[in-house]
Amino acid sequence: MREKKVEQYDVVIIGGGSAGLTAGIYAGRTGLKTLIIEQALVGGLAINMNEIANYPGFPEGITGKGLMDLFYQQAKRFKVNFRLTDVQGVDLEEEIKKIRTYRDTYEAKVVIIASGGRPKVTGAKNEDQYLGKGITFCSVCDAAVNIGKVVVVIGSGDMAIEESLFLTKFADKVVLSATTDCDKIDCSDDLKNLALNNPKIEIRWNTIVNHFEGDTQLKKVVLKNLKTNELDAIGCNTCFEFIGYIPNTDIYKDIIHMTDKGYIITNENMETNIEGVYAIGDIRDKFLRQVVTCASDGAIASVHAEKYLLKNKAFKNKRMKVEKPSITFAYNSIEEDQSQLLEMIEKMELELKGQYFFYIIDIYKAKGLMEKLHIKKIPSVIISKNGTERQITELITEDRIKEIIAKM
Repeated sequence: MREKKVEQYDVVIIGGGSAGLTAGIYAGRTGLKTLIIEQALVGGLAINMNEIANYPGFPEGITGKGLMDLFYQQAKRFKVNFRLTDVQGVDLEEEIKKIRTYRDTYEAKVVIIASGGRPKVTGAKNEDQYLGKGITFCSVCDAAVNIGKVVVVIGSGDMAIEESLFLTKFADKVVLSATTDCDKIDCSDDLKNLALNNPKIEIRWNTIVNHFEGDTQLKKVVLKNLKTNELDAIGCNTCFEFIGYIPNTDIYKDIIHMTDKGYIITNENMETNIEGVYAIGDIRDKFLRQVVTCASDGAIASVHAEKYLLKNKAFKNKRMKVEKPSITFAYNSIEEDQSQLLEMIEKMELELKGQYFFYIIDIYKAKGLMEKLHIKKIPSVIISKNGTERQITELITEDRIKEIIAKM
């Protein structure tokens, strides 16, 4: 068995959909050595969309594949590398992160997770034939092509009802397939009442999809009544499935903070709870999942990733190039007793001015530096002199620091 090859990058992006490709474009353009790992097809779920009519800059609309091809070409222009393979595991908590695939291991200073998710499907016969050819998962994307037509919606939760109400602004008729009785529908009462009182919505209770029919395009959705087994063929232009969404986050469980539904939690800078690890696109806990919002996430993550890399590089260079001995004080500013120690360190800085370089690090604001300095406990004082280092984590006093300095 061949030994796994190891490749080093500045940035590794896991996922090559609209979010990952945009992150790659931004990272590559700034000169960062960048790799995108994509399990299946570059472009993600967007390539299944017959038409994207709401992405800025394309007034006549564009196919999902056409738009993603442009994203891909732009990323290649900025020398972004691609690997079509599945990620088997990750080690993200060290300064150099590792992404393991079946054949190789990739090391990176920054990891951007953009592996998205997948809509739940019904599993009914012929469904795979019409994905992107009449079966869709995005009403905002495909509502406008259904003006004056009949559409079918699968699902009975809040999302399915909300999307059905939205579709009535375009379609003449919305047939909603719900697996439950009216009194057991799993959405809010307000939404249920709005749907029941909307003349454009017809609800088929206690039904599931039996199979799909058509030629090159979907023509009919055949529903099956769970109580009578009766089949009901509904001619339609589009079938919208809103039965849930599954984020691809299994390999990040117990590593990265997530919601109870498996979406990764980030701040507005796309940062996760691990320094140097970002999450973008549909995998992230967010309100709107669209190509344009995924692209926005990717841009934001790459810009902040570049700043993170520059900050770390500057810090390392500063410590390595300094010829004077140094004293580094790492503390947590929200701890009152540690703030009192800060006063002592600042006093020593004045006393030893010109003899020692002093670094004051607030771990509350820069937690990742603990790992870089190999600090296991806070507060901590690191004394560097004559090529050696001493770290004090207990009984930090001025006298003790000066005693250690004298012996080094």
